[in-house]
Amino acid sequence: MIHDLGIIMIVAGVISLLFKKLKQPVVLGYIVAGLLAGPYVAGSSWVNVESAETWGQVGVIFLLFSLGLEFSFKKLLQMGSTAFIGCITIVIGMMTSGFLLGRLMGWTEMNSLFLGGMLCMSSTTIVFKALDDLGLRQQKFAGICFGILVVEDLFAVVLMVLLASIAVKQQFDGQEMLGQVAKLAAYLLFWFVAGIMIIPTFLKKFRQYLNDETMTIVALGLCLGMVLLAQGAGFSEALGAFVMGSILAETVEAERIEHLVSPVKNLFGAIFFVSVGMMIDPAILAAYWLPISIVTLTVIGGQIVFASLGIVLSGQPLKIAMQSAFALTQVGEFAFIIAQFGESIGVTEKFLYPVVVAVSVITTFLTPYTLRLAAPAYEWVNAHMPSKVQVVLDKLATGKNTIRQQSIMRELLKKIGLNVAIYFIVCMFITGLYMQFLSDLIVNLVNTWLPVDWDWVGKSVGLMVILVTLSPFIYKMVTKHLHSKETHTLWLTGIYQRVSLIALFVARLLLGLMFIIFCISHYFTLTSGVLVAIALSVVMLMLFSKKIHLQSSFIEENFMSNLSAREVEQDRNRAVKKELEQELLNYDLHLADFEISPESIYCGRKLVDLDLRRTCGVNVVRIIRGGLNVNIPGGSERLYPHDRIVVAGSDEQIIQFQAQLQTAEKRGEELIAEKGLDSRRTAVSLQQLLVTADMEFCGKTLAESHIREKAQCAVLGIEHQGLTLMNPDASTLLAEGDTLILAGEAEQIQMLLEG
Repeated sequence: MIHDLGIIMIVAGVISLLFKKLKQPVVLGYIVAGLLAGPYVAGSSWVNVESAETWGQVGVIFLLFSLGLEFSFKKLLQMGSTAFIGCITIVIGMMTSGFLLGRLMGWTEMNSLFLGGMLCMSSTTIVFKALDDLGLRQQKFAGICFGILVVEDLFAVVLMVLLASIAVKQQFDGQEMLGQVAKLAAYLLFWFVAGIMIIPTFLKKFRQYLNDETMTIVALGLCLGMVLLAQGAGFSEALGAFVMGSILAETVEAERIEHLVSPVKNLFGAIFFVSVGMMIDPAILAAYWLPISIVTLTVIGGQIVFASLGIVLSGQPLKIAMQSAFALTQVGEFAFIIAQFGESIGVTEKFLYPVVVAVSVITTFLTPYTLRLAAPAYEWVNAHMPSKVQVVLDKLATGKNTIRQQSIMRELLKKIGLNVAIYFIVCMFITGLYMQFLSDLIVNLVNTWLPVDWDWVGKSVGLMVILVTLSPFIYKMVTKHLHSKETHTLWLTGIYQRVSLIALFVARLLLGLMFIIFCISHYFTLTSGVLVAIALSVVMLMLFSKKIHLQSSFIEENFMSNLSAREVEQDRNRAVKKELEQELLNYDLHLADFEISPESIYCGRKLVDLDLRRTCGVNVVRIIRGGLNVNIPGGSERLYPHDRIVVAGSDEQIIQFQAQLQTAEKRGEELIAEKGLDSRRTAVSLQQLLVTADMEFCGKTLAESHIREKAQCAVLGIEHQGLTLMNPDASTLLAEGDTLILAGEAEQIQMLLEG
């Protein structure tokens, strides 16, 4: 395997450098490297394909782990309707188009289904890279693209589970699909809640011991630990890695972990994409050139149509929708994972994998060009659009910014529903894990110390342990929001609302009773009436226990503190408050921050002299200077090197300001060149200088010689009559024959000698 790894990395290194020079995505270079090193080009004796696939599977784990670190379930809930509506429209449209296209080309149902799944996922990596290269990351549509990509990442994980279920059954089973989705949702929710409760606290407690080395090992250990748990639950390794990444994404250490794990991700990610390239048979590409061309056009055209439609339906302007759609016109990394999965379990034919990879390569290559076509395409569509359609689109966009008053009951139901779902799943998992792994162990351990006919004692202890463990969660499931502002308002409104609130409480009480009855019946056989009476007594004891109330509040506060820790840290370092950014979006404005280069002619100038409001229309709302923040700076405020200035404006105004900023930097570099100044100063070195009688500083003290100022150097020592004096005092006399030990630039010291 070492031989195979060496060949893979050498070829990948050479080809990636070539692609970097050609200004193409490095991912494409890895795929080409795999093609060249693969069995279809270099022969099967050069690299063992099975070994490469093994390395590639490890690469998938770390790719999904890194993707999870960039993901956030909390951000997902905050994405708003645009990301969800856009993603759903794209997924439904592209999956349907891919499936129908496959059937029209005569492919089997399974090949067509997998094709549809592969085509509905865009590439997060490529979109980020293309927007960065074109300087578009600061524009409003970029945020919408990222939101859709985040939702697509989560859907891709769900899609892999669904495709696996369909592939095994060889048919679509609606009940089975709902069961798998419910199982996946419960798995994600439980481990997310458990992870947020445990992992941030663990990292905080051992923070002083977590240097870069130990943090890397702990993060990768947690990743692989969750991979094992996912395997045990019947899910893929990739899902486990993604879940752990998303848990760590909520911690204050997320950026640090992402930075530390980046080299590991880059290494194994490269190996994964090389293994993808090794599966490509050029003969198949030649034979399937027509399907490749058709699928490529379907991806580009379909993404533009469905993404534009979904984003417009969510209430965004047509221009923003089309800009976002033109950025999403590529097949992403998840397509490789889905294709590899389909081939590994034998439900897709061999031609599908290289066909999809070829489509991905072509669409990735074309992404920067499609992005540039977005503005001209919008101008053409806007000019030829019927006036009635324009009116409808304007109404949709205007409706997005109006305030909708939601009913208090609906808001309360949403909160209670989420609360019940979380605590119900937590109680279910705790009960299941306890009954499977700990219950018998505790009962048998207690009973070993007691007579045989006293087995009820061990059962009582086992029951007590599970009830005490569940009590804080059952308490919150039943009582959460009982004393909230919404509940109080509804209670005072009328009898109908009071009946509804009582019904909600009774329903939650019955859920709590269900868990307690199950636990009691697991250990003891009792009649229904006695069982319910005991369970009801236990629930009442929980509800009126001050200790359980304090314990449940502590657990919830700890969870919320861990969940919001990263957001609190980010808000502390934010340029402006998030609320202001959201309000500005309603006026088609957004914020962007830029760093002032040391070479820029803006350095040292006052804002009033720059007159940015007149020249490009933006307003400077904040200047971030190290730990100092200057809010709403006045015209007399000067700009200094490495200042971060936060400006507010429309997309067009910010683009104009960015261009003006780049021009100022180039002009500064030109002025430096004209004056003959070299920003790349020579290195400091040690030089020796013999003091002679004709030197002007001979016979003067070190302070009177002004050597430091004239040669911009430091006198580290003086050799006088065989003795060396280090760090001499300023009053030291310089005599003929002394040797000065100087630290400075050789050219400057030589000028001192010549002077």
